[in-house]
Amino acid sequence: MRSRNPVFSREGSFTRDQQYAGFGTQTAGQPGQHAYGTPYAGSPYAGSPYAGQPYADQPPLTDDQLAGMYNAPSAGPLQTGRMTMDDVVARTAMTLLTLVAFGAVAWFTVPMDNFVPAIGAGLVAMVVGFVISFKRSVNPGLILAYAALEGFFLGAISKAFETLWPGIAIQAVLGTSAVFAATLFAYKSGRIRVTPRYTRIGISIAIGFVLLMLVNMVAMAFGADFGLRSGPLGILVGLVGIALGAFFLTLDYAEIEEGIRMGAPEKEAWRAAFGLTLSLVWIYMEMLRLIAILRGDD
Repeated sequence: MRSRNPVFSREGSFTRDQQYAGFGTQTAGQPGQHAYGTPYAGSPYAGSPYAGQPYADQPPLTDDQLAGMYNAPSAGPLQTGRMTMDDVVARTAMTLLTLVAFGAVAWFTVPMDNFVPAIGAGLVAMVVGFVISFKRSVNPGLILAYAALEGFFLGAISKAFETLWPGIAIQAVLGTSAVFAATLFAYKSGRIRVTPRYTRIGISIAIGFVLLMLVNMVAMAFGADFGLRSGPLGILVGLVGIALGAFFLTLDYAEIEEGIRMGAPEKEAWRAAFGLTLSLVWIYMEMLRLIAILRGDD
């Protein structure tokens, strides 16, 4: 399946026209051997002088070797170096913990009268995010750097909102967690199915939403205000923004499942963690804005 997720759809992602061990075209190999010629751990040829040689250059297996091979457990993801759900969970946890840690640093160090460091971190995070999105190979260091920069920015912004509306930060965190849990439940229970039609409609709405926000930002720079971030219209826009974040999460879930099914390399778990982090950051920012509108001047 070719992804339409903004993070997973570029060249080099784990679901885009890729073939991994056990899938796609392979060359004939000795039993217990990858198509690329390197035996997996536990293979009768592992560590032998014939490891990595073409099939024709290797001697036939003995009866004892055959018996040992077929009585042994099958090679799992750990032996073949494929991505598992545990890998995705672990990398996502590392990414989010980095984001939260640097958010805490900003919360306690950035003064309310000087947001230049936070804005700078946000702009650099945006650039790093684009680099990661279009980079062919996965770079865990870049992903963690993005999480640190984005976390610093979010920490400062959250502190500013907290000054105006005490308790809003924890409300936004709880709201984001609720959206994540509800979306995951709906996806795993089959209530949401990521079909091509579902994806096309969602992406079209997302493009329109982003363009509308950009137009609103330009208008505000020139003194105009369409009211998209205040009043009843602001509430509607906030709900649409959160719904779009949930939509991106469902694409993330589908792409992760597809990557695991296709036997994506273990390192691709970092790409999955980056995609999930982007979606959660989107939801958190929209949640902050929506709660601020709902609370008004209280």
